Amino acid sequence: MKWAVVKDKLSGELTTKEIMEKYGIKNKSQVETWMRWYRSNEIYRFDQPIGKQYTFGHGPEFASEDDNRERQLSHLKMENEILKKYMEIEKELKKE
Repeated sequence: MKWAVVKDKLSGELTTKEIMEKYGIKNKSQVETWMRWYRSNEIYRFDQPIGKQYTFGHGPEFASEDDNRERQLSHLKMENEILKKYMEIEKELKKE
């Protein structure tokens, strides 16, 4: 859900309030926190459970190298999708 919120926010198609309603988020600071994590490339935080936030070692101790690679691959795929969308919007704006 965290990734979906970030993706919706970056697309610019929905306001923060609309995103909160769509995902049942009660406080806008949660959306802002996830965006801050994304912008500062703290992607390991997206896989952490609610509550305890791991900082030493960047995640649960049981996270394997494969888990870390999978998490990074997921992040890069999302970034790629966002960049494609941005380029598509930019191309449309240049036509006008």
